[in-house]
Amino acid sequence: MKQYLLSIYQPDGGTPDPEFLAGVMHELGAIRDELEAAGCWVFGQGLHGPETATVLRARGDDVLVTDGPFVEGKEHLGGFTILRAPDLDAALH
Repeated sequence: MKQYLLSIYQPDGGTPDPEFLAGVMHELGAIRDELEAAGCWVFGQGLHGPETATVLRARGDDVLVTDGPFVEGKEHLGGFTILRAPDLDAALH
């Protein structure tokens, strides 16, 4: 079976209010439970905020290291899940 990355994006800015965040976390938990029950879940984790990022960029034989996010945006990758599925159609369902 192939493995697929499920990216979880979140808006930039402060932490959402606890009531809203609880709803989001509940939905993410339900998705994980469903993936685990189907035998598809491999691994998943939340990430630190973009202000803690370090960007590595290959330049020929050298690697340029830059602190902080490289691109400003309205959202950032907040977490991810790796799932196992026989093909993309199965991964999307």
